[in-house]
Amino acid sequence: MPKKVILDVDPGIDDAMAICMALFDPDVEVVAITSVGGNVPPHLAARNVQAIIEQLDPPRWPRVGVATPPDHGLPVDGRHLHGIDGLGGVNFDVAELRAPHPSEKIICDAVRAAPEAVTIVALGPLTNVARAFLRDPELPSLVGQVVMSGGTISGPGNITPAAEFNIYCDPQSARAVFRSRSTKTLVPLDVTNRVVLSYDLFHQLPDEGTKVGGFLHKILPPAFRAYRQQFGLEGIHVHDSVTLMAAIRPDLCSTQPMAGDVETSGELTAGSTVFDRRRVPAWRHNMEVAVQLDAEQVINGIVHSLANAARAGG
Repeated sequence: MPKKVILDVDPGIDDAMAICMALFDPDVEVVAITSVGGNVPPHLAARNVQAIIEQLDPPRWPRVGVATPPDHGLPVDGRHLHGIDGLGGVNFDVAELRAPHPSEKIICDAVRAAPEAVTIVALGPLTNVARAFLRDPELPSLVGQVVMSGGTISGPGNITPAAEFNIYCDPQSARAVFRSRSTKTLVPLDVTNRVVLSYDLFHQLPDEGTKVGGFLHKILPPAFRAYRQQFGLEGIHVHDSVTLMAAIRPDLCSTQPMAGDVETSGELTAGSTVFDRRRVPAWRHNMEVAVQLDAEQVINGIVHSLANAARAGG
């Protein structure tokens, strides 16, 4: 039976790749895609989710949740890497939703419809997940698992010296989710940074004659240019695609139970993830954290998944 998944995303080119992979995976049932502000502002995140689904036109369209502004958090976005519209500056045409529903409502509805069977794959800030847990206090015990892209264990951040982007955007929500009684797995920068999609690998992706291939060939080249200009890298990090692989192919990474929390107010450390790793810890373990992965197998899995998506999508 396919794994029921909610993708909570802030698209973003990397999020768009993960959506391509999930929508056509025969082992995954994407019951909903919910948007959240992060790489782009909330209104643009909602627009991008709709644009991606329309461009790919999967055989089964998931429910869509619309992002709303966070109650707190820090005013940052990632358009220096993802383009002015978050999707490489392509500016896809989009049909407006007639009856939009907020993301947290869609999350609550989907989990309630299949208790303990739904995995939330959170690829952006944790605003929507925290709001859903606040809206329905029983939800943390009803969701099967929350797999989160974000944070660091011992490495540097990627938005500040101490903080990873997703957690930094809304540290209060991240803390609420970390402290919730849900079953959680964190996929931090320490492991996702080990996977780089090189330009050589780009040429192994589906050709432009398919819906998936045509879409990827429009959005990915600007990301390669941005990474070269910003970081001097001849490749791009695909943190969200790696996290999706960890969610649907857990055999590709190993995890350890850890006790984690989020700093919400430090002048230099806001948004940093803190783990009690003392010899005799005082905190109770509250999540699994990915600590190792087979980078080559993950890259092969991403390329293979996108190739399958192109074949399935026509």
